[in-house]
Amino acid sequence: MHGGRREFLFTYLSAISPSGFEEEAARVWRREAERFAERVWVDLHGNSFAVINEGKEPRIMLAGHTDEIGFMITHIDEKGYLYFRGIGGWDPKVLPGQRVWIKTRGGRVLGVIGRKPIHLLQDEERKKVVRFEDLWIDIGAEDRAEAKKRVSIGDPAVLAYEPEVLAGDLVVSRGIDDKIGAFVVLEALRILRDGAVYAVATVQEELGLRGARTSAFGIDPKVGIAVDVTFSTDNPGTEGEKRKLGEIKLGGGPVIARGANVNPKLFELLVETAEAEGIPYQIEAAPGATGTDANAMQLTRAGVATALVSIPNRYMHSPCEVVSLADLENAAALIAHAVARIDADTDLLPR
Repeated sequence: MHGGRREFLFTYLSAISPSGFEEEAARVWRREAERFAERVWVDLHGNSFAVINEGKEPRIMLAGHTDEIGFMITHIDEKGYLYFRGIGGWDPKVLPGQRVWIKTRGGRVLGVIGRKPIHLLQDEERKKVVRFEDLWIDIGAEDRAEAKKRVSIGDPAVLAYEPEVLAGDLVVSRGIDDKIGAFVVLEALRILRDGAVYAVATVQEELGLRGARTSAFGIDPKVGIAVDVTFSTDNPGTEGEKRKLGEIKLGGGPVIARGANVNPKLFELLVETAEAEGIPYQIEAAPGATGTDANAMQLTRAGVATALVSIPNRYMHSPCEVVSLADLENAAALIAHAVARIDADTDLLPR
């Protein structure tokens, strides 16, 4: 991945974008899209769009969600400590001692998540599950009045982590789920030349696939391909999950889902394309509805021929998610080559 695209990726991953507060990351995405897309815009919901060959048929939608999990400030006590709740799915055990960036009207405010020190915990307290109610954020304020000058109720926050290269082509960052997917769909659009293709950075996926539902309704595509992350099973703690999740490894190529949420002919097209183009791929069994934008797209209007391409991800919903840059490039190439094979006469009826 050359320097310009990596710089965009790292800038995008650094942007603060908890569900409902995606504007900062969305602006970064749209600014990059404006370099090559024919038209770029944002809708009332906050979804960002980039399109090529608008007006042609069939319409193809590529979706990755731009929101990440985060926090919201809910209370400021008389001593200036902030209390908060999660935005999206968190394991609170990872939170004590972490630094946070709070997004405020005046810019980023640094804070520290505090908890009663282990030395002072009673035996029964040590056995209890960590709860949000037991945690607070310390911004160094002397009292409530000072804290309220810097932070407001409802301000969002994320853990204070920047993307870095871990080793080789492995990148570690918060928010890889799923800004990495929105990055891939934009890369696929960059490669494509033919067909009416809409790349969408959707919002509020972590709150129930909300942005994909509204954006797909607006586009009314024939084909929808979602790009998200999926669990790798190549690290300790997940190896025992292979019977359920399959054998998924970083660097093994994009993961093509197969199941009820995926149009069978579109699945076959993706597999055939990967083999014809020499693109490594992995297959993931998805026996039910997936918790991804593919689910929302498939059920839009009278139905959409949908597929799900995923990026293997270690340590999902943690501040240190890890992916392979090669998997990103291969996913973008796979989607671009597959989309190039679809035209107005392509039969995707499952019969």
